[in-house]
Amino acid sequence: MGAYAVPALYAIVVWWFSTGLILLLDLKPRHTHPWSMAAATVVLAGAIWAIAKSASDASETGAYIAFTGALLVWGWQEMSYYMGFVSGPRTTGCPPGTRGFAKFRAAAATSLWHEAAIVAGALAILGMTWDEPNRFALWTYLVLWGMNLSARLNMFLGVRNLNAEFLPAHLSYLSCFLTRKPMNLLFPVSVSVGTALTVAIGIAALDDLAMPHEVVGLTILTTMVALATLEHWFLMLPLPAAALWNWSLPAAKATPSSSEAAPLASRDVP
Repeated sequence: MGAYAVPALYAIVVWWFSTGLILLLDLKPRHTHPWSMAAATVVLAGAIWAIAKSASDASETGAYIAFTGALLVWGWQEMSYYMGFVSGPRTTGCPPGTRGFAKFRAAAATSLWHEAAIVAGALAILGMTWDEPNRFALWTYLVLWGMNLSARLNMFLGVRNLNAEFLPAHLSYLSCFLTRKPMNLLFPVSVSVGTALTVAIGIAALDDLAMPHEVVGLTILTTMVALATLEHWFLMLPLPAAALWNWSLPAAKATPSSSEAAPLASRDVP
């Protein structure tokens, strides 16, 4: 049992702490952001080096390093967006009355460069892990990207619980692209795909033929997909998910109110 419990617990703890730390730094005064971003960029360089080194390491340690490196790369992507360094050509909200595809285009324009940076990150990790035995950095990054994108689309189409009150002040204009609704047509698809992926990857991790590093990597991936699927449910269920990170929020923003439940792994908006 420990072969599965340890990597699952590691994924949960690292994900929870890194999410809270990014939220803490994002909500600091604007004059602190260049320093935070500079430190994050140094960490990014280390993460890229770790991913490249771990790609040829088919061991349990290699799987842990690959996952951690990918999570740090993803953290840089999130910080660069929320701090306004890599966002998009549009820095204003949607005009009153904007609907449908016009609203979607406006929302996409607020994060166009951010999306390009995410693609560049995926291609870089793909190149570093190409034809290598340890590709868990790539799978981790793709899981984070896919479930993040799904959560953002659901928030755009309409969910019960929004995250707008936790946006940094300089991104408050993004709240106009979020929609509060009891349900949208994408949500059942998102949670069904997430659940199916959780089960499929979990079965692969339990396979008696899986190598030790595969057990670690697949267990971590199972945990991350399960957390991302749970995040989607928190968008709809009246649960105080944001209370998980009250330690990282300014006193004025910290709240356990179920009506203000925030998404977990995907702290991004269209």
